[in-house]
Amino acid sequence: MTAVSPTRDGASRYRIEPTVMQALRSPRLLTREVLAGLVVALALIPEAIAFSIIAGVDPRLGLFSSFIMAVAIAFLGGRPAMITAATGAIALVIAPVVREYGMDYFIATVLLGGVIQIVLALLGVAKLMRFIPRSVMVGFVNALAILIFLAQLPQLFDVPWLVYPLVAAGLLILFLMPRITKVIPAPLVAIVFLTAAVVVFGWNVPNVGDQGELPQSLPELFIPNVPLNLETLGIIAPYALAMAAVGLLESLMTAKLVDDITDTHSRKTREAWGQGVANILSGAFGGMGGCAMIGQTMINVKASGARTRISTFLAGVFLLVLILALGDVVEIIPMAALVAVMFLVSFATFDWHSIRPATLKRMPKSETAVMLITVIATVWTHNLAIGVILGVLAAMVMFARRVAHFVTVTRAVTESTAHYAVDGELFFASSNDLTTQFEYTDDPERIIIDMSGSHIWDASTVAALDAVVTKYEQRGKTVEIRGLNDTAAALHRRLTGNLGGGH
Repeated sequence: MTAVSPTRDGASRYRIEPTVMQALRSPRLLTREVLAGLVVALALIPEAIAFSIIAGVDPRLGLFSSFIMAVAIAFLGGRPAMITAATGAIALVIAPVVREYGMDYFIATVLLGGVIQIVLALLGVAKLMRFIPRSVMVGFVNALAILIFLAQLPQLFDVPWLVYPLVAAGLLILFLMPRITKVIPAPLVAIVFLTAAVVVFGWNVPNVGDQGELPQSLPELFIPNVPLNLETLGIIAPYALAMAAVGLLESLMTAKLVDDITDTHSRKTREAWGQGVANILSGAFGGMGGCAMIGQTMINVKASGARTRISTFLAGVFLLVLILALGDVVEIIPMAALVAVMFLVSFATFDWHSIRPATLKRMPKSETAVMLITVIATVWTHNLAIGVILGVLAAMVMFARRVAHFVTVTRAVTESTAHYAVDGELFFASSNDLTTQFEYTDDPERIIIDMSGSHIWDASTVAALDAVVTKYEQRGKTVEIRGLNDTAAALHRRLTGNLGGGH
């Protein structure tokens, strides 16, 4: 069970238990962390190879990048137990560089992307996470689950029929094993059992070795041979900026998801600059860069129960050991075993509660629409950044429309005075119709507009009030605006008459 220290102020807010030291002192917790790291490392290998192919680079780059980033983020990251490695999102963004400009420019892009992430972290970009609505977060999670599921389908087409019963057997183990014991992670049992079955019976099915050649040596320092001038910067900067943005968005969203699962708080700013440093280290050793991996993180946190940095660190270490020392063994692991594990991850990641008829009936239609927009955009483009950005924009538009309808104007007339009471939040979406709420011709000579029940948020509202006053003055009537709070009054004094549409 993960817990946060009872004292919620200061550094204790981020003290996540069990800590590394507590895990090291507990054989039970340490065993859980070690086995979780092993399972993640096994799952990382085919993924890293596949992402290398997407990026158009040697599989070694993806594998080395995953090793370096996992180890680095274990020390530098702000979210314990989160897995960072080479990812498809980053591969898609920077793939054009290696195709058009070659390997040196590719590595230079990764290095610059890491620098940009550090700069963005220092500028406080992590704080923008508070502006991502829950409906976008649910859409993000559901889209990731769908993408994880879809990514496994190529392993199920044009394959021997034995693959299907192997996947089914793997899923059976994954669902039943936790009911028998949670000491050994179910994914590890499934991988070992299916691999043993394939070897013993001599079945010829696709395996990890079919995905690409594993490296035979340690990564070496790589200095990109590119001219240090503005032309080079012009080539790599757009890709590096896109890489930094996509990497931070995916990493911070994944960190928030793990926070929700474990009921703990992570250091988002530390995670942001930690991702930057990890990418720089990855690029310095010829790696392809990456970010947080939702699938492997879910294997680590949900399927295996890991909670500390030990599992993240060991995932990187085991990955290197597996590909260098035990490459021959790793190559015979059937892809069916890893497909079964990823199917379980997909099922566990999806927020099934969000699509229950009862939930959809209670939820405002705008919230459901935002979730669907996020899911469709993410799955359609295979780009998490595009999906989340479109989801946030949709949420902003729908929120503005909803709030705009909460403004009311009530009118009361005496013999010589018309009293108007304006209630609600006034901003560009709600104040545009403000000028139509007044009876300019029929009102008496004196008009009082009471703003005590409202608040002015922007210049659009001041311009609207100016327009109302102007219309009355053109008819020889006097207007008095009352009840503005201090902030609204200051804004009104500063802008009134200076917006070009008033007097």
